[in-house]
Order: sequence, then structure tokens, then C-alpha cells
Amino acid sequence: MKSKARMKTTLLIIVTVILLILSLFPLVYMVCQSFNPWDQVDKALFGSFPTTKSYEYLFGNNGTEDSWMWIRSLGNSLIVALPTALISVLVGLSVGYSVTKLKFRGKKFIYQSLLFQMFFPAVILLVPRYIMIKPLTNHYSGMILPLCISTWAIFMFINYFKTLPDEIFEAAKIDGLGEFGMVVKIAMPMTRSVTMIVFLSMFMARWNELMWDMLVAPDIKMQTLNVLISTQFRSMGNLPGPMYAASVILTVPIIIMFLFASKYFKEGISFMLK
Repeated sequence: MKSKARMKTTLLIIVTVILLILSLFPLVYMVCQSFNPWDQVDKALFGSFPTTKSYEYLFGNNGTEDSWMWIRSLGNSLIVALPTALISVLVGLSVGYSVTKLKFRGKKFIYQSLLFQMFFPAVILLVPRYIMIKPLTNHYSGMILPLCISTWAIFMFINYFKTLPDEIFEAAKIDGLGEFGMVVKIAMPMTRSVTMIVFLSMFMARWNELMWDMLVAPDIKMQTLNVLISTQFRSMGNLPGPMYAASVILTVPIIIMFLFASKYFKEGISFMLK
């Protein structure tokens, strides 16, 4: 019996390692190609010598009049992704606390309305959202405001607040703490893991957004890195090296954020699986 159990464990480890290698290989391939000489890109995993020519092309020496285009697009991505994620957390936290811990008329209707919205794909809201914010095209507010309220984020906080005992908040009221104070001093610290996973998820979703940014920010000076990659490289098919380099740059912030917040990310995932 023990030998069979060991064989199963060994087989499971082998399969897991193989799947891990297969999942990481595209990322490794992308990084390697970004440092390969241009005449060796996609011809070998490791070139004859590493070079930063592809990155130099993106950050200044790109042969165009707009040498800051790639750096500016990276800044645009950060400018729209960070506030969107932060506002999504604040809205989700506030609505989640209100729906679960406050007593007021219409609370059930609000909950059902939020639940109703989750049955519809986000793409059907694309045109109505664009019509509403059309005066804000080619502006950061038009890129941020329509995407900063997430029904999924709200429900994450609602479900988490339901697990918190009401006695904690009632005791705080007896001690004279107001609603705002309870949100800041009690709700925020207790929802730290959920807050982190919502922030990371919303940041990644906004960072990778393509369709909305292409629609609402057609001006090249307002384009995010994701949009610039999809539009500029159509005429740069003979330069695959910079394509790989831009893809690496697009991936790095996500990896950095995950490494710094991996502890809370794991806690949030465990809560979602309960």
C-alpha cells in the first residue's frame, strides 16, 4: 500500500512539474527572444550573445519622431490601472459593508440588482458606456471612471462581510465609533486579504484592457502599452525583437505586484474556494 501511495505521489509530482514547465515556457521564450540579436529572433532559444537592442529601440532609438511613445504608453497604463483598482476596492468595501452590516430600506433590492447585472457579459455595456462618456474621450477620466465599479469586487466584499460576526461592529458602536470609523478601523484591517486580491485582480484586468482603450482613447499620446503593442506592430512585422521586449515590459508590473502581495493573494484564493 505504501509503495502504491509513493508511486501515485511521484507520478503526481512529475505531472505537476511537466505542466509547470509547459506553462512557464512561453514566458521564458519571450524573455529570451527579447535579448536575442534581431537576426536570430525566433531562430534559437538563446542567441549567440545577449543584447539590449530591442529595449533600446523602444526607449528612444526607434527611428521615429516620437521617441517617447513607448515610455509614455507605459505611464498611461499605470495612470489608468492604479486608480481603477483603488477605486474598485473602495467602492466594493463601502457597498459590501453597507449591504451586509447596515439596516435600511431597499437593501434587498440593491443586492438583487447587483446580482442581476452579473448575468450579462460586460461587452454589451460597451456602446452605452461609450455614449455616456463620449465627451471624455482621449482623457484619463474617460478611461478610468466607467471601469472602476466592479460587480464582482462588490460581491467579493459582500461574501466576506457575511462571515464577520455582527457583534464586533455592535461593540464598536457601543464604544462610540461611527460608521466611517468602523469602515476605516475595523472593516479595512479585517478584509485585508480580500482587499489585496480584489486590488490585484482589478489592476490586472485594467492593465490588460484592450477594447475599451482602443475605443475611448484613439489618440496615440493617450494609448496604453497594451493598445500600442496591438496597433504599432502591425507595421513592424519585420521587427519581432521589439515586439517581445514590449511584451516583457507589459508583463513585468504584474509579476512584481504578485511577488510583493503573494501572501495576501494566497489568502484571498483560499477564501474564494471556501
